Amino acid sequence: MADDLRAQISTGHIKAGDRLPSEAQLAARYTVSTPTLRSALALLQAEGLVEKVHGKGNFVPHPLRRITYVGGGRAPATTALHVSIRTTKLRARGHLATLLRVPTGSPLTEFFCLSHDGKSPHSLARVYIPRDLVPPDVPHESPGPAGVATMPTKPYSLLPEIQERVCARLPTPVEATTLRISSMLAVLEVTRVSTDAAGRIVEAALLILPGDRADALFTTHPTTEERTAEG
Repeated sequence: MADDLRAQISTGHIKAGDRLPSEAQLAARYTVSTPTLRSALALLQAEGLVEKVHGKGNFVPHPLRRITYVGGGRAPATTALHVSIRTTKLRARGHLATLLRVPTGSPLTEFFCLSHDGKSPHSLARVYIPRDLVPPDVPHESPGPAGVATMPTKPYSLLPEIQERVCARLPTPVEATTLRISSMLAVLEVTRVSTDAAGRIVEAALLILPGDRADALFTTHPTTEERTAEG
C-alpha cells in the first residue's frame, strides 16, 4: 500500500494539495486492516509525502523548503517563512527555573513562535525572558517574517556567551500535532541559553526543528591563544 501510494505521489498521479481518500476507503481499496493502513500512512508521513490534518484527513503536502539554523543566531534572513508570536506571562517552575537560574516563582514572559511555509507549519520555538527585561511595547500577539522568531534583550553580537545544546528525539504528541508531522519523524531540539556581561541569563529558547526540513550549522572561531598553541 505504501509503495503504491508513494509511486502515485512521485509520478504526479496524486498531486501536492490533493486529499487522500478516507481511511475507510483506503482500507477497503487495499483490503487491509485499520492498524496496517495507519502503519503505511505513518511511514509516508515520516517520509514527508503525506500530511495528516486533524479533523480534515490526509493530504499530499507541498514540498517544504529546508532552512539552516545558524548556531548562536537565527536562520538566514533570506528564508521566506512567516512567524506568528503569542506571548504569555507565567512563573518559573521546575526546569525553567533551573535553566534560567532564577528562584522558583520568578515572573517570566513566554514567546511562543510558530513559523509557516505558506499554509504549512514549519518549526516552532518557545522563548523565555525574565519579565523585567521584556520591552513594554511588545504586543500580545503579532505576525512577522522569520527574523522575529526570537525576542532578545540585546543584539546577539553584544552577548558574551550563548550556550546551545542540540539533541535528536521524537516529537511529543503536542509538537507532532502542532507541526503536522508524524510521531515517528525525528526533530532537532536546540536549547539555547544567552548570558549577558554581568553573568545574568537574559533568555532561554527551546527550538524544535523537524528533521525533514532543517539543518543546523555551527562555526567555531579559535582564539588567538589557541591558534598560537596549535602553531
